[in-house]
Amino acid sequence: MTESLALAGKVENMVTRKNPLFDTATTLGKILGFLGVSAICGVLVAGLLVPAAAVSGSAASGSIQFFDTLPAELQVDPPSQNTTILAKDGSPIASIYAENRTKVPLDQMSPFIKDAVIAIEDSRFYEHGGIDTTGIMRAIVSTARGNKQGASTITQQYVNNVINESLVAADREEDVKLNGGGKGVGDKLREMKLAIALEKKFSKEQILEGYLNIVFFNRDAYGIEAASKFFFSTSAKDLTLPQAALLAGLVNSPSAFDPIANPENAQKRRDLVLASMVNQAKITQAQYEEAIATPVTTQVTPARQGCAYATMAPYFCDYVLHLLFNNPAYGDTTEERIKRVQRGGLTIQTTLDPTAQNVAQQQVDATAGANPDKWGASLVSVQPGTGQIVSMAQNTVWLPQEGKFDQTQNFNVDVLDANGNDLNGIGGFQPGSTMKPFTFAQWLNEGKSMNQNVNAAVRKYPQNFPWKNTCPTPTDGFYDANVQGSFDLQNAEPQYYRNMTVLWGLKNSINTATFASAAQVDLCGIQGIVDAAGIHGGLPTRDDTGKVTDPNPQVQMTRLSNLIGATQTAPLTMAASFATFAADGKYCEPIAITSVKDQSGAQLPAQSSSCRDAVKPEVARGVAYAMGKVLDEGSGSLIRPALNSKNFPVAAKTGTNDSNGSTWVVGYTSGLATASWFGDPLGDQLRPGRNLTVNGKFYDAIDGYMIAGPQFTNYMLAVAPAYGTNPFQQPPSNLLGTATPQPRNNTPSNNTPSTAPNPPSSGNGNNGNGNNGNGNNGNGNKD
Repeated sequence: MTESLALAGKVENMVTRKNPLFDTATTLGKILGFLGVSAICGVLVAGLLVPAAAVSGSAASGSIQFFDTLPAELQVDPPSQNTTILAKDGSPIASIYAENRTKVPLDQMSPFIKDAVIAIEDSRFYEHGGIDTTGIMRAIVSTARGNKQGASTITQQYVNNVINESLVAADREEDVKLNGGGKGVGDKLREMKLAIALEKKFSKEQILEGYLNIVFFNRDAYGIEAASKFFFSTSAKDLTLPQAALLAGLVNSPSAFDPIANPENAQKRRDLVLASMVNQAKITQAQYEEAIATPVTTQVTPARQGCAYATMAPYFCDYVLHLLFNNPAYGDTTEERIKRVQRGGLTIQTTLDPTAQNVAQQQVDATAGANPDKWGASLVSVQPGTGQIVSMAQNTVWLPQEGKFDQTQNFNVDVLDANGNDLNGIGGFQPGSTMKPFTFAQWLNEGKSMNQNVNAAVRKYPQNFPWKNTCPTPTDGFYDANVQGSFDLQNAEPQYYRNMTVLWGLKNSINTATFASAAQVDLCGIQGIVDAAGIHGGLPTRDDTGKVTDPNPQVQMTRLSNLIGATQTAPLTMAASFATFAADGKYCEPIAITSVKDQSGAQLPAQSSSCRDAVKPEVARGVAYAMGKVLDEGSGSLIRPALNSKNFPVAAKTGTNDSNGSTWVVGYTSGLATASWFGDPLGDQLRPGRNLTVNGKFYDAIDGYMIAGPQFTNYMLAVAPAYGTNPFQQPPSNLLGTATPQPRNNTPSNNTPSTAPNPPSSGNGNNGNGNNGNGNNGNGNKD
């Protein structure tokens, strides 16, 4: 036993050269040591036990007055704790923290850790009232002899940790003073007085619990629960005796006694703790011998914090954090909000469905395979009627990995929120023909029959075309090959310039049919439906200085190229807008957070469903009817594996932009709306989706049904039934009208490259302006 103690003493490097002046082996040393001890103890006794007026002598009176001026109240705020982001079922998504700490009550800690830390740090913990005068005198004498020794009780250490934690929280790290360094007499006296006051306010158990939850063990482990998990992959309540003794020994010097970096030192310190425990009868001799014979081993669980290390859905996790960082309820500034999240020990309940997320992630990862050319794939789902985000996935990794497409921006969301705050989104992609249902909706909204014929042979819409537009925004754009720099409106294939019903034109995604329909309705009506259904641009508009003028700009449907999807729009926006049709015309803003609680369990501001009537129910039903036909008979019927009414009631629309660099399927059942996208996510998104190989398959040109389509159908087949696949209500007869015979070959092949010339740079996917409004964007829109 003596050998163990001596050995541990050498490891701690406690022995220093003796100071001849204070060497108590000499007469002078003994006198000075006695006077030093007497002076400090006299001040403590006088200050704590005797009223100042009762003490005579100017020196004593001055000491007491100084002691009386020290604060006796300590604000014990909860220490920094981990914030946890949870999925809808309560499973963890990610942990966010400035200090890795999880608070646990004393009864959830192993008795071994409680006994071990008391044995080595403060053996008279249950006997003193905050300071240990016996320990102080012993330490002073020992120091006078040249052997540095601490005398801080657990209560004093707790006080010191609370003060330091408050300084760190207030961004005053430079004022932090650690035990054993940088403290003057005034600091120690203040600490002592606060310790005594603390003992009067809290029980010993409360102080011990607070201490074990706040104390530092490792840069990745604050508090006993985090330390237990980090070093041993266990919980505080399940610590064994050898493990508890090792952690208790770590407190004195976390770096010197680190079992990973310094296992020999750690073992010697652990054995010292065990010796103290057996000497104080906290364990038996048999327990001691068994524990001391146990080798020092660790089973490290690395601390993983932040969305980069999320267990699932890192980009959804990042979106959730940005929602909180942008919420004034969590602080006046972004910095204050970040600190609140990182240090506040919040529990954030989200809408994410882990089962759906797992399917979504598998699908986007499989879509592009090895993907050396960095093509992007994304899926996002929302719940109609609530706006809750069910899944959000993309085929990238957050942290760089060999052979992987790494990306920290979110493919599925806007660049900024409505207030101009950052969302870390890429801003979306040109939606192509997935915008056509909104023109179709306005057709029905004006009481017209979907089986009414329009002349889809019209290809010229010159500058003086008599569009109906009751909006103050003028009509912008024209299609006229007779004007230099423009050309006639085009379809993907030449055989569809003819009369056809509006329904047939939508289900087969005929550009000229959409324009022929738009020519007979109020463009401002289309604008109203688009706005009401939440459609907006994903890129902010800026002035000449770069200042944001509109973070979520309106998609102007009076600009003709937007009738067939020229403005970059986020997949989440598209999914939420299509959910409007699934919810009988009710639009709900997307939400990701259903509950936020602080450390005490108090509710903090979260999100709740915010819905509005956007489209007449009968119009929504008509759109659902038509987009069901897209999958049964139209452009969506080419998707493999097939998804149509034979599986369950479902509606969708395919979409491809003019360069084939952005391809989509957006659709819904009664319980789930999903946007599936595949294309170019890089830079200005100028790469054409032509003559490319994806997952080992060569494509002359990609269309929505080819890659985004299977991604959509595989996902919906697996996930949609759990959310309800009720039949859509039938539209009224006046909107259906009477079907007229259509050509038998009624499904475009969708694999003929665009015959339109490549759009000039002013009409690229970055701005969607379409040759200054002349409609060049979308001339070759195929589906």
